[in-house]
Amino acid sequence: MNEISPIWLILIAIVLFVQGTWIFQDARKRGRFPWLWGLWGITGFPTPLIVYWLVVVRSERKRS
Repeated sequence: MNEISPIWLILIAIVLFVQGTWIFQDARKRGRFPWLWGLWGITGFPTPLIVYWLVVVRSERKRS
């Protein structure tokens, strides 16, 4: 119980990498500080994704 299975560590790493990559690419397409968002995207799940959606995606939709 004290140790985390290597399978879980690998799955968590994959989820964080995919999330960070997706946020980076989307922010680069929108021109909104891609390195900042991408690096923050690999630090946790799902908070960076939710904040990115609220700050960047939703605000851009309101302007259109």
